[in-house]
Amino acid sequence: MDVYGLLGNPVSHSLSPPMHEAAYRELGIDARYVTFEPDPEALEAAITGAGALGIEGLNVTIPFKQDVLRIVELDDLADRIGAVNTIDFSADGRPTGHNTDAAGARRALEHHDVDVDGARAVLVGAGGAGRAIAFALADAGATVHIANRTEERAEDVATAVAGATGHGLEDLPSLLENADVLVNATSVGMEEDASPVPADALDRHLTVMDVVYRPLETRLLRDAREAGAETIDGAWMLLFQGVESFERWTGREAPVETMNDALRAELSDESGAFK
Repeated sequence: MDVYGLLGNPVSHSLSPPMHEAAYRELGIDARYVTFEPDPEALEAAITGAGALGIEGLNVTIPFKQDVLRIVELDDLADRIGAVNTIDFSADGRPTGHNTDAAGARRALEHHDVDVDGARAVLVGAGGAGRAIAFALADAGATVHIANRTEERAEDVATAVAGATGHGLEDLPSLLENADVLVNATSVGMEEDASPVPADALDRHLTVMDVVYRPLETRLLRDAREAGAETIDGAWMLLFQGVESFERWTGREAPVETMNDALRAELSDESGAFK
């Protein structure tokens, strides 16, 4: 039996196990997906031990996405982003580190027939998710404008991403005047019924994607839908980053529909919506 898993702390509410195990069942793969919560000081030992035990692959989540950089052999994209969320033990020598968050965002947009090549994209947030999405958009041919509560942090990310610009949140209305795609990469909307974007800055010409998936329909997505914009909820990026990991580890095409059904079944069991 093959074993895959998730490193993080905490990981008790992760949606990855049901999503991956649904894929194993669909394809008849003898495998399990389990969660691990190592102490931060034991992270390197945990990864070394996983390799010694024959674990095939690990996903990595908060707070370890940067800490693992020194432990694994990075591919080019993970090196540029500065974060790892997928570890592969199949190569000889050190395990390899990859970032599938970027591909998750790109594939979520592609799944909804959104072509960002030549598009003007506005990204809200300059944290880890924002940085990965900024590279994904720029690598796909978009011009990326990053707005963040702390403008200096947006500018720092913009300097690393080809052609990107950094701004404060007060610039959002002007940035969105001619935008094609808007992505929220902050946690705003997760704990409160709030949006990082003024509702009157949204219009029907936009595609709006939110990385928040609890709740599935955030205030931003409600405002965007009411403005006539196309909306993409955060579960799509979560799904496709998992699909990318699955395909890297197994070498097989992921059963996307099955994984999506399992993910949304878990989310449907949660309260997940503000009244």
